[in-house]
Parts: sequence; C-alpha cells; structure tokens
Amino acid sequence: MRNENADNEGKKHHRGRRRKKKGNIIANVILVIALIVFCVSGFQLFKIGKGYLDGRSEYDKVRKLAVTDDKNKNDKDKNHSEDGDDTFSVDFQKLLEINPDTIAWIRFPDEPSQINYPVVQGTDNSKYLKKTFSSNENTLGAIFLNVDNQKDFSDKNSVIYGHRMRDGSMFRHLQDYDTREFWKNNPYFYIYTVDGRILKYHIYSAGQVVDTSESYQTTFETDEEYQEFLNMTQSTSLYNTGVEVTTADTIVTLSTCTSASDNHRFVVRGVKEEETKQ
Repeated sequence: MRNENADNEGKKHHRGRRRKKKGNIIANVILVIALIVFCVSGFQLFKIGKGYLDGRSEYDKVRKLAVTDDKNKNDKDKNHSEDGDDTFSVDFQKLLEINPDTIAWIRFPDEPSQINYPVVQGTDNSKYLKKTFSSNENTLGAIFLNVDNQKDFSDKNSVIYGHRMRDGSMFRHLQDYDTREFWKNNPYFYIYTVDGRILKYHIYSAGQVVDTSESYQTTFETDEEYQEFLNMTQSTSLYNTGVEVTTADTIVTLSTCTSASDNHRFVVRGVKEEETKQ
C-alpha cells in the first residue's frame, strides 16, 4: 500500500514538474515575443524620429543657404512695410543649383512661422510626396505646386500641397487657422517667385473639404464658373473673414491632410492683394 501511495505521489510530482516546465516555456515564449515587439516598435520610433530630425535639419540648411532675413532692420527702419517684407529675400540661384524644380518660396510673416519653405513643381503630383527639396527620401517630402498649374501663379487658382507632419513641420500648422481669432492675428502669407516678384495673399477662407477635383479646380471656362467656385470656397470656410474676392482676382489654395479621414483635406485660401518686385 505504501509503495502504491509512493508511486502515485511520484507520478503527481512528475506531472506537476511537467506542467511547471510547460508553463515556464510558454512564459518564456511570451517574453521573447514581447521583447521582439518592443524592439521592433522601438526601431520604428527611432526611424520616424530620425526621419523628422534629418528632414528638419535639411530644410534649416536650405534656409541658411538661400534666405536673408534681417529682422533687426525693423527696429531701425520705421518706414518698412507693415509685415517687414523688405527685410526678407531669397537667393533663387542657389536654390536652383540644388533643385532645378524650384519655382518659389512661401512664408508666413508672423505665425505660423514654421511655414517657411522652398516650393517646387514636379512632373507629377507624386514626385515630392516622399522626396525632400534636396531629393532625399524622407516622409516630410517637399512643398509643391500642382502639376497642372502655371509656375508664375497666373492661374485663377494655384494649389500648393504639403504634408501635415506630427513634429509640426511642413504644412502641419495650417490647421491653426481653424479659429477666426488666429486668422485675425495672422491674415497674410507671401510667395516669392524665381523672377523676383513678391506676391502678398490675404487669407479669405479656411476649412475642411472633401478631396475631390471640384475642390482643387485650377482653371475655369467662364467668369460664372469661377464665381461658383469662389462661392464654394467661401461656404466651406469655418468662419466669415469678410475679405472680398471677385472673378478678376487670382487665389492660392494651400492644402494638407487632416486627422478626420483620408478623404478630407484642410485648406487655407488666399486672394492676391499686392504684387511687388524683390
């Protein structure tokens, strides 16, 4: 009887050790999987962070190379323009040497000051989605003009695209215009062209649109058709700016992604108010 009990106890002990061993194996497998997931996730985050850092560093270098912005002049010269545009200039020769696709420079004089970039135009609208101004592969891409537009911004509606990056770069801060208060304090943006013109745009509309061809039409057969388009751009604005736009005017549409859906875009539209020489 004692031997049977001893055998039973031994079997139970053996089964217990097997279950414990099996449990340890499962726990180890889970631990290994968790470590792999952690490492892969960490590597992906590192790649994303490095991509942001590399892209921002590249654009900083481009600004230092080609842009002169003597802000100190504002304190000395009381006769400068309202937005201090006489202190800002772009060396397009240097930009063209880096990228022959260069057509302009865009900047906001105050906020969002992060939007201060060269503008390119590729042979299609996908070329600069993941390629920077200096032609490096990077998710920041470049700020680019619609391939269907004229390089001189003479079309009734010129469309400029830029990514909405999480680090605040490119066109991320266009969405700051979701409030009228922000627009009221920052109603203008400027485009500098290769041929030395400075185009001043008064923002008249800001809001979310569906990503359709109707939202991005660039040319119009008649004034009536253009007027219908202008009416649409004003009706989709989040607020009434009171800025007048007529069929005699040309506009620029700045477009970026939104967090709402893949089918929507956030757009800021400005009407050309003034043109001067650099």
